[in-house]
Amino acid sequence: MISELCIGIIGGTGQLGAAIAHGLLRSGLVASEKLWISSRSNNRTGFESVQSKAAIQFTSCNQDLIDHCDIVIIAVPPALSATLDIRVESHHGLLISVAAGVTIEQLQHRTGAERVIRAMSNPAAEKGLAYSPWCASRGVTAEDREATQALFNAIGQTDEVASEDQIDQFTALIGPVPGFVAYYADCMVNYAVKTGIDPAIAERAVRQLFHASGVVMATAEASPAEQVKAMIDYAGTTAAGLNAMQASPLADAIAEGLDAAYKKSQIISSVD
Repeated sequence: MISELCIGIIGGTGQLGAAIAHGLLRSGLVASEKLWISSRSNNRTGFESVQSKAAIQFTSCNQDLIDHCDIVIIAVPPALSATLDIRVESHHGLLISVAAGVTIEQLQHRTGAERVIRAMSNPAAEKGLAYSPWCASRGVTAEDREATQALFNAIGQTDEVASEDQIDQFTALIGPVPGFVAYYADCMVNYAVKTGIDPAIAERAVRQLFHASGVVMATAEASPAEQVKAMIDYAGTTAAGLNAMQASPLADAIAEGLDAAYKKSQIISSVD
């Protein structure tokens, strides 16, 4: 069972690594005494509120973490993935990377690992709200797949996808989404402020509206497209706004942003 395995996170005090660590601890899937975290500074920043933080194994030596853990998650920025200086021998466990744009082939070449999972995730993992698609190298076993599914289910939702190109596509969807949503929200706040609404009230309202809309969309049986159609068919104020947006270049602008993110992930993948 995965609860009996030691889990290590390289880059575990960074934004994404820490979010995954906190999400796994929050879920109860991983006990603190089974968790290893490595960082260049060997600090515990961000874990002050974890009551059992003393049981977590912190280290500045990535290889030490590799040698003690059954599953290792690489959660460093893509540019740092080539500088990790680790060797994952055949007797070691499973290597899971959430470093955007870094391919399975690159990971195997740089680390010597045979059993490699390439995945995407995001900091919503801390609250159990991440979506983490993944694909596997040939050496990955059925038990590895089961463990990977359990890990990512503990921090949100997950699917195994057919190819690395789909991971690149999801890189353009998953990573930028918080920024894209924040940009849309900021546009709404600015619009409200220009109409005379107090900035603090405008921001509080937009935050709550986005939170509520996300929950409703995530839990509704209707697809996003079906929800849009239903609102347009109602022919109210929402329909007026949606009709204006659909007649504008907004959809093209969103596609351009996603294309730019996808192309950036491919540039990262081409650098070894």
